[in-house]
Amino acid sequence: MSEAQIEQYNEQIQALEAQITGDMFADMEIRDKIHNLKMERDGVKPTDSSIDCVGCGS
Repeated sequence: MSEAQIEQYNEQIQALEAQITGDMFADMEIRDKIHNLKMERDGVKPTDSSIDCVGCGS
């Protein structure tokens, strides 16, 4: 992944983090999007899994 792509992920994550209100239920969808973006950016998938995070339900 190029530095430009990583920067795009970071910008999207920062924009979503700015929308967090502190209400756990209202923020769940935003936090899920942040989690998914970080996993894509970092190339992470669940331990012992041949499929990406779709398989773990996150």
